[in-house]
Amino acid sequence: MTSTLGPFLEMARIQSEINRLFDNLIDLGGDRGEGAWIPNADVIETDSSVLLQVDLPGVAPEKLSVTVLGGNVILRGEKSRSADDEDVEVHVAERAYGGFRRVIQLGVPVNTRLAEALLRNGLLRIQFPKVPNRRGEEVPIEVRVE
Repeated sequence: MTSTLGPFLEMARIQSEINRLFDNLIDLGGDRGEGAWIPNADVIETDSSVLLQVDLPGVAPEKLSVTVLGGNVILRGEKSRSADDEDVEVHVAERAYGGFRRVIQLGVPVNTRLAEALLRNGLLRIQFPKVPNRRGEEVPIEVRVE
């Protein structure tokens, strides 16, 4: 009897996993009126740190929020149109405006408490010191002889 349920149990497990992934996407993305645009980002790893660089041209510092949850950096903000853009006829509009939310996975264990962030000329740079990753590494155990 278990041989006939095998494929159905596997399908149920896969469906459950897909549902969990979509739930995580909803948690990370959310529908909060954000997402009019997505800033471009680079994650760069050196021997001692991880550097996150995000293009945020035109985003005022008071309209930017940076938080860390788990191994994810969560950026929220808004880029507003200038007052000069009102009551004009726009011929070409390629620049994005409005709210954004971007979740960036670092993928490397870092010390978030010692992170340093700088927003200059539309570029956000966040430097995270790396911490040793003991998971997945081979750790020698000393054997005592009596």
